[in-house]
Amino acid sequence: MSAALYNRYRPATFAQIVGQAHVTDALRRALSTGRLHHAYLFSGPRGCGKTSSARILAASLNCVHGPTPEPCGVCDECVGIRTGSSMDVTEIDAASHGLVDDARDLRERAFFAPASARFKVFVVDEAHMVTAAAFNALLKVVEEPPPYLKFVFATTEPDKVLPTIRSRTHHYAFRLVPPAVLREHLASICQQEGVPVDPTVLPLIVRAGAGSVRDSLSVLDQLLAGADDDGLHYERAVTLLGMTDGVLLDETVDALARRDGAALFTVVDKVVSAGHDPRRFALDLLDRFRDLIVMAAVPDATDRGLLESFSPDQVDRMRAQATSVGPAELSRTADVLHAGLIEMRGTTSPRLMLELILARALLPTAATDPAALLTRLERLERLPAFDGHL
Repeated sequence: MSAALYNRYRPATFAQIVGQAHVTDALRRALSTGRLHHAYLFSGPRGCGKTSSARILAASLNCVHGPTPEPCGVCDECVGIRTGSSMDVTEIDAASHGLVDDARDLRERAFFAPASARFKVFVVDEAHMVTAAAFNALLKVVEEPPPYLKFVFATTEPDKVLPTIRSRTHHYAFRLVPPAVLREHLASICQQEGVPVDPTVLPLIVRAGAGSVRDSLSVLDQLLAGADDDGLHYERAVTLLGMTDGVLLDETVDALARRDGAALFTVVDKVVSAGHDPRRFALDLLDRFRDLIVMAAVPDATDRGLLESFSPDQVDRMRAQATSVGPAELSRTADVLHAGLIEMRGTTSPRLMLELILARALLPTAATDPAALLTRLERLERLPAFDGHL
């Protein structure tokens, strides 16, 4: 049975870490110059390379050619670290080993010299789960470790790490991967897998992965498993991910632009009849209005990379929609959708809430807030008979 994509394509060198050059370049320079610290704190969103970087750092320190910024990957130490069989590099899941007794056990093990490697490395994952008492038990060894000992703490919540521990580390903050970089990485993996993928599918995966490489690879893995013999197409991807078909989004925007209530509520009926989640539809519609707002403000947004990869005819359609609706109404509708999504949490009737949200977007005359009044004024100005004077 083949391993998951995020395991098969797990980085083995700093150069393979995607979208974290600000961290990997600094670590490589430190390894090249020998300015190594005894404790590191890697923080950032999940699935962005913290634990992988910790493993690569351990391999760089213990490689037969090391310390080196480019571990060979074939010596006994590199192989042992990659497979998890190294006796001198220990990964600890603090979610299940974050108590005082665990910290005391780690502290005792820390004073034994490495069995075969150059350095003994402890990688503490989910470090924010370590209790304050356990951190205090580790404090002395983290402050003044033996010369052969290195710590790497990885966490999604660095503020929960004991400040005294945090102050003893070199802190590197990982970031979400930019959509363009992630899209290129996914396209490369699809090519290596030998599966043809419609280019319009990649933005869907990027959106579902929310900037996390691991999450995006998990989504891609699911889609490839359900792909047709001739590859992965947009329609199949939308169905598997539970996202809204772009046709329904276009119909909704056009109905709002024409202020056509019958067409708008017909779209809602189509959404529910097709088995789509009304909450998901509202979220996808909010994404579409975000794109329209950007397109209205920046006409060449697609060329600048500010929008996802859309087909040329879809770009023309969205440009016409942004022109026909107007910036004030686009902004107000996005605000109404955002507020409605908050109201939809826990509702017992998602369809009813979706209909009410769209009704509010359709009828600015029912509200007296400044955004509604500006939308009404904008609609007046766009009337053919309006000559610029009130």
